[in-house]
Amino acid sequence: MHIVRFIHAGDGRIVAGLGAALGIAVTGLLAGWLTGQGTTPLLIAPIGASAVLVFAVPASPLAQPWPVIGGNMLSALFALLVVRLVPHEAAAAAIAVGGAIVLMALARCLHPPGGAVALGGVLLGHGGGPAGWSFPVVPVGLDSLLLVVAGVAFHRWSGHGYPHRPPPSPSESAFAPGDVDAALADMHETFDIARADLDALLARAAHHAALRRERSGRSSPLR
Repeated sequence: MHIVRFIHAGDGRIVAGLGAALGIAVTGLLAGWLTGQGTTPLLIAPIGASAVLVFAVPASPLAQPWPVIGGNMLSALFALLVVRLVPHEAAAAAIAVGGAIVLMALARCLHPPGGAVALGGVLLGHGGGPAGWSFPVVPVGLDSLLLVVAGVAFHRWSGHGYPHRPPPSPSESAFAPGDVDAALADMHETFDIARADLDALLARAAHHAALRRERSGRSSPLR
């Protein structure tokens, strides 16, 4: 009973775990059925990492449909090209992962599990596994697409927005866009949040800070 109440209370960790479990199950079984394998799941290991992003951090730019599908498929395709051009397995693995990152960044579909897809494609290719030219489509593309569809359905059921749509630009903010850009440049870091979401978050924080100061001023004995 405590677990049921915990889930209905909307605890994000439980909801994310439930969503990932259902998403992986649906993805694997549907992919197996669509490819004629019956009830045998058709899954690649990196899709588990994709599920973490889709169900645990659905607002992340790395978890959106194009990064999931495009990032995984482009990485798989690039890995196959590397396997055919680089005979040394360790060198091929390094080039595939590094190149996949560059390719995903250029295509605006950066997705961390894509690095695992690229590495897996190289290991399969050099190991004589089934990493033929269909590999980027089946199972990589099919798994990625089905996981995204499962994510859309689950988040709609759980009341979360996926794919994530950035909030409208705030009408008032304590910071100008240049202030945020300067702060990010000072920190020399990359943060996993869309710019529109960051602007909205800062605006809401400034709003609540103003409310807090107003309440504090009203409660001051000097007034």
